[in-house]
Amino acid sequence: MKQQATSHPQSSRTAVFAAAAAAYVGWRLVRRRGDDIVGDVVLITGGSRGLGLLLAKEFAARGCRLVICARDEPELARAARELRAGGAVVMSISCDVSRREQVEEMVQRATERFGRIDTLVNNAGIIQVGPLASMTISDFERAMDVMFWGALYPTLAVLPQMLDRRRGRIVNITSIGGKVAVPHLVPYDAAKFALVGLSQGLRAELKKDGISVTTIVPGLMRTGSPVQARFKGDQEKEFTWFSLASATPLTTISAERAAKRIVEAARRGEAEVTLSWQAKALRLTHDLFPGAVSDLLSIVNRVLPSGTGENEAPGMRLATALAPSRLTGLMNRAAIRNNEFGGSVRPSTEHAEKVGLEGHRPGTR
Repeated sequence: MKQQATSHPQSSRTAVFAAAAAAYVGWRLVRRRGDDIVGDVVLITGGSRGLGLLLAKEFAARGCRLVICARDEPELARAARELRAGGAVVMSISCDVSRREQVEEMVQRATERFGRIDTLVNNAGIIQVGPLASMTISDFERAMDVMFWGALYPTLAVLPQMLDRRRGRIVNITSIGGKVAVPHLVPYDAAKFALVGLSQGLRAELKKDGISVTTIVPGLMRTGSPVQARFKGDQEKEFTWFSLASATPLTTISAERAAKRIVEAARRGEAEVTLSWQAKALRLTHDLFPGAVSDLLSIVNRVLPSGTGENEAPGMRLATALAPSRLTGLMNRAAIRNNEFGGSVRPSTEHAEKVGLEGHRPGTR
């Protein structure tokens, strides 16, 4: 008597899982390889200092040609000289990204020089630190002008040529503040939330046209940004807490490391990247327990300075017993390396003495 064949559902499931795993590994390998970016033209807004300057250096190291823009012409010229000294091919253009006509002229000039723009990095930003009571409508308008409209205008200006070629990359530098609103940064938070939404929507619509849109969500980075941030309310206390938070390895990620990861994400065309374990932990906790995180942040807000003055000052004009000091040494040195003190505005004498800036020249250490 013949034995009837029996099916083995467990074996079938195992085969399906194995095939799925193999397909996933293959997809990851293709994704990891990405496209070669040697010779590409990269436009970086806010490229004269901080993260923008580090991104310019990293793209140049990958063989890309650069276009950097900023509003401060002396600062921009200093950054361009430093990049050229390192062997980069770079075009610098003075541009206020909140002015659409200036952005369109910049893109036209860059395209005439290099023939195309392959990658756009929307990096320009401003940071306003202080309690809500010290903020005005104009603070919110400025934040949106630079970090929302200042990303949309360049995007719309480069899109036609990218659509014609059916190829291009757009990288939007947002913030963990665009995922979890942090007290005393409300205009910044609001503008970054808007940019996150824009970036995600662009990716959904442009993927079919061969254009990748990457959303970068950094936590705090040691770029030296506190010296350029604008402080309101109790200015010195606001400067102190923000500088301390931006200075230690426990609360921040190396800006050089962040720049390398961002360039790699752009090359691969990744959808979204959150930088630093601190930002990842905060984002995950907020996603799981939004009410608890909001309550915790309200407690944090109670211990932050409570001044209400509407006058503002840049960090480079402020100095306290703790900032700058040995505690903020990593941040201070990053500010010097990354041209945060460049341009026409110089630090106060007291601040300069504390961070060793007297006699400093760009490019020295």
